[in-house]
Amino acid sequence: MLTGKQRSYLRSLANNLQPIFQVGKGGINDNMIKQFSEALEARELIKATVLRNAECDTRTVAEELAESAGAELVQVIGNKFVLYRESVKTPVIELP
Repeated sequence: MLTGKQRSYLRSLANNLQPIFQVGKGGINDNMIKQFSEALEARELIKATVLRNAECDTRTVAEELAESAGAELVQVIGNKFVLYRESVKTPVIELP
């Protein structure tokens, strides 16, 4: 579980990130969860977008992906969300 200070720090890092995933009307599937998990292992902090034609709202999609990938939901703003998971092999981000 992230503290408020850690969450704030991660939000500041995510501010300059470009979304690397899009969730559309197909929703969440096993392949997408695998891709999110691999990206989190490589980058630790990722931003994604939920398209307007998606069946669920952004918060629901973000919470489901975070739970499935074993990540922490950092923030949800509009149709974008940020996930964080510390890398097992090579941790890059040092939390305060």
